[in-house]
Amino acid sequence: MSSAAERLRIIHDGIAAAARLARRDPAEVQLIAVSKGRSTEEIEGLIEAGQRDFGENRVQEALGKWPELLARHPDVRLHEIGRLQSNKAAEAVKLFDVIHSLDRASLLDALVKESEKARRFPTVYVQVNIGAEEQKGGCPIDEVGSLVEAVRASPLPLAGLMCIPPVDVEPAPYFALLAKLARRHDVTGLSMGMSADYKEAVMLGATAVRLGTALFEA
Repeated sequence: MSSAAERLRIIHDGIAAAARLARRDPAEVQLIAVSKGRSTEEIEGLIEAGQRDFGENRVQEALGKWPELLARHPDVRLHEIGRLQSNKAAEAVKLFDVIHSLDRASLLDALVKESEKARRFPTVYVQVNIGAEEQKGGCPIDEVGSLVEAVRASPLPLAGLMCIPPVDVEPAPYFALLAKLARRHDVTGLSMGMSADYKEAVMLGATAVRLGTALFEA
């Protein structure tokens, strides 16, 4: 199995190649290592190789391993990338620097309330249900504008839009649609693309890609 440093180098090379094809600066793309289900040892291997942004899907799992890791590596940024329940808002605000799954006004209200209480204001992405899938989180496309404006009126910094395309279909049209929505609502950040499709995402404007398998197992 290749080393963490080697896997990281391969992904950075892939991002750079895709960015060049799209006439973009590779430095515009943030690489988030999805560490759900990964051990402290695996995570620290990537930290030692230079990775600084990590994503977790579940608040409880993150609470079990990250406080200790962050104490040792205070320059690491932690991203919440899974569906977030409003009753986990207090814990999420205290632990995460960025929340990628804001998809409804009630969750925004809960995050604002807990952020003001903790005096800690994580940056947020508005998650869009880009494929209109019932089982997935994300706000409907026709509600993106109102939720974006609600975030702008709140004390939480708006990073941009996030999506997870439907599985087993070509993701590029969904990435293109998210980029179009971002332009329509004057948003620049795009959190999209995972291990299997991050190059397409970068070519279509991703500013943050979320990779797990390719960084931990390849």
